[in-house]
Amino acid sequence: MKSVKFSSVMKGITAIRPSSHQNPSRDTAALAADSAPDARAEARRNSTIDNAIYSGGTRVLSPASPAEAITALETIPDSLGWIGLFRPSAEELLAMENSFGLHPLAIEDAVAAHQRPKLERYGDVLFVVLRAAFYVDEREEVEFGELHLFVGPNFVVSVRHSESPDLSVVRRRMESEPELLSLGPVAVLYAIMDAVVDQYAPVVAGLETDIDQIEAQVFEGDPSVSRRIYELSQEVLDFQRATLPLTAMLTNLRTLFEQVEGTLELKRAFRDVADHVTVVNDRVDGFRQTLREILTVNATLVAQRQNEDMKKLAETSNHQNDEVKKISAWAAIFFAPTVVTGIYGMNFDNMPELHFTWGYPAAIGLMVALSVGLYGMFKKRGWL
Repeated sequence: MKSVKFSSVMKGITAIRPSSHQNPSRDTAALAADSAPDARAEARRNSTIDNAIYSGGTRVLSPASPAEAITALETIPDSLGWIGLFRPSAEELLAMENSFGLHPLAIEDAVAAHQRPKLERYGDVLFVVLRAAFYVDEREEVEFGELHLFVGPNFVVSVRHSESPDLSVVRRRMESEPELLSLGPVAVLYAIMDAVVDQYAPVVAGLETDIDQIEAQVFEGDPSVSRRIYELSQEVLDFQRATLPLTAMLTNLRTLFEQVEGTLELKRAFRDVADHVTVVNDRVDGFRQTLREILTVNATLVAQRQNEDMKKLAETSNHQNDEVKKISAWAAIFFAPTVVTGIYGMNFDNMPELHFTWGYPAAIGLMVALSVGLYGMFKKRGWL
């Protein structure tokens, strides 16, 4: 398989957006000074994961340090160096600045991390930021990692800020396919992007399962489902931020290779990755729409349940009002005879009615008449 010259590839890179930084805010010395003294202590820790020098798609040397890798690249013709770093300090990257032509702004981004996926050109070096994602079954959450790549004419420097993706798997795959590895640094870029995108599939499956569970919770009336919908919506949004920029990045790379001869395999490879990204983005966009619909349905069901609760409360209140009316009516009925008996129970001597022959029947009749009259009035008004 014919090797691809990286310099030829870079000539056609007009489709890739140049760096937006026109005037660097700090030079190399300032960047190193910003990291002292804490970063100097951190720099004493060796962040190198694996170094390898390849020739013809085969590993020919495993340098112990990036400095030895740089020396080997200078002495071994037509070689490819892949330096793997894990959370390096600014000083460690600045040590490779002159040898590899790494731009200070790119180094600053690689050290600080927390970047969005992007593809930038600094001279003949590509700076690529990728966001890895993986689904944690125990917590039913999506976690994200960050990966920075410096892709030059004869080298790849990979900077990881998380345990995922495991680039040792990618390295073993490339070493088992020497024909692919012999295509050069861009082939390594393809393999890493392919591994990152492949890890999106379990995330998509996990999110789909979560959405199915949420749909069941909504119709079961689980009161905690609103919070879960919101949290899952945020995870889907973060996932989309990681995947959506890849479409433009891969489009730029594919356009780039259209202008270079002898890159048929790479064209096919990046097209395959782009197809996977398109599928993921379509699914994620569908998840966002589904969650919006679920949120609307949940709000409707909550409103219905609240209306039913208010209706029941109103019915209960009406029933209590009816009971109060009945109690009040009977209290008034019994109160009338009590007034009469209270008056005639005062035992005053000068009460003419006490000496009437018909006084007692008249008092009884008066009490009955008052009670019947009040009963009829309350009955007519619906209180009884």
